[in-house]
Amino acid sequence: MDQRQIIVAGGGAAGFFAAITCAEADPACAVTIYEATAHPLAKVRVSGGGRCNVTHACFDPRELVRRYPRGSRELLGAFHRWQPRDTVAWFEQRGVPLKTEADGRMFPVSDDSQTIVDCLQAAATKAGVRVALRTGLKTVERVDPNTPAAEKTRVSGSMRSTFELTLTTGETVLCDRLLLATGGNQTNAGFQIARHFGHTIEPPVPSLFTFHVEDPRLKELSGVSVDEAVTAVRGTALKERGPLLVTHWGLSGPAILKLSAWGARELHDCDYRFTLLVNWAPQFNAETLRAELERAKVANPKKQLGTWCPVGLPLRLWEKLLVAAGLTAATLWTTVPGAGLRALAAQICAGEFSVTGKSMFKEEFVTCGGVRRSEIDFKTMESRLAPGLHFAGEVIDIDGVTGGFNFQAAWTGGWLAGRAMAGVPTA
Repeated sequence: MDQRQIIVAGGGAAGFFAAITCAEADPACAVTIYEATAHPLAKVRVSGGGRCNVTHACFDPRELVRRYPRGSRELLGAFHRWQPRDTVAWFEQRGVPLKTEADGRMFPVSDDSQTIVDCLQAAATKAGVRVALRTGLKTVERVDPNTPAAEKTRVSGSMRSTFELTLTTGETVLCDRLLLATGGNQTNAGFQIARHFGHTIEPPVPSLFTFHVEDPRLKELSGVSVDEAVTAVRGTALKERGPLLVTHWGLSGPAILKLSAWGARELHDCDYRFTLLVNWAPQFNAETLRAELERAKVANPKKQLGTWCPVGLPLRLWEKLLVAAGLTAATLWTTVPGAGLRALAAQICAGEFSVTGKSMFKEEFVTCGGVRRSEIDFKTMESRLAPGLHFAGEVIDIDGVTGGFNFQAAWTGGWLAGRAMAGVPTA
């Protein structure tokens, strides 16, 4: 009996996980991954600063989907079938335990992404998955399942469809099932093939990025961070809370990256030029902070402003905000007028910064956009328009905030697609 031919286009997290799942679920399948580059699992290697943020310790599907600006409704059912708890167990069963950090992010205990890469590659090899590098897809056509050529790749008529693939090497191959896990780059062949089969592609735009800000309040502060800040975009409903990091080009950190994810399209449409509002001490508003500063003035009249920040900001940042409020580090608290305290409270709780562009967050390069979600069955990740064609990963219009959520969507989609391609129920 001929083997069932399964082809996975894309050697990233979703592609590898789907291929492994399919081959383990039905060893009778001949599973091949075609990766267009020479570097499979490239994003896994660089993610999390080289540590690989595998997933997030959020084990309630209803809470988990709240971390996805696009795809939360569709992922709810999917996460009831495969969620972070399953991902943790999968890696631990293969000798790779994960650990949870204070913010919920989960990394391999080794703190080395190579551990995850090695695990996936070893699991693929053990399951009999063939990996072909420097080999992408050029075109895909449906083959009449009744032709002799198509019959060669079928198993007693058990599969519904057969595809003929032309590879970038010039070779032509046939398969019963095809998974597109080619990523979110709008130039990739996955989008072209999806369009060929009638799918709508939501235009890809960056989803996780940092903000370019040229402002004297941030100069020479690169590396300074605040544990908790609130950021917002003037004129929109966009607002986020979390750690904030000053970089040499502007602002980054979760409070910025989450804002960029939820505002991906709005910020793209304004060409990444907008006014960012920052509250560096979100336990206060401008009025309550002014009262707190008044108390500090009474309690420490002879102290210089620059020697102590009553709200716990880094002193280098505090000094910049003092200058922006018209004060100096050498000023004594007792000499600060009421207007000065109000100006300082405004700088801390309602700072305005002009954003003039973006930089991609290289460790977590993510886009929103891709194959329209309504055209995919999220129980099997199969196309509703082209039976036998499946999708997983960033090729779909799904994206999450930073923190391991995008990898979790890849593991979940890959598992569902892999089981479906093997003919195994996922419910």
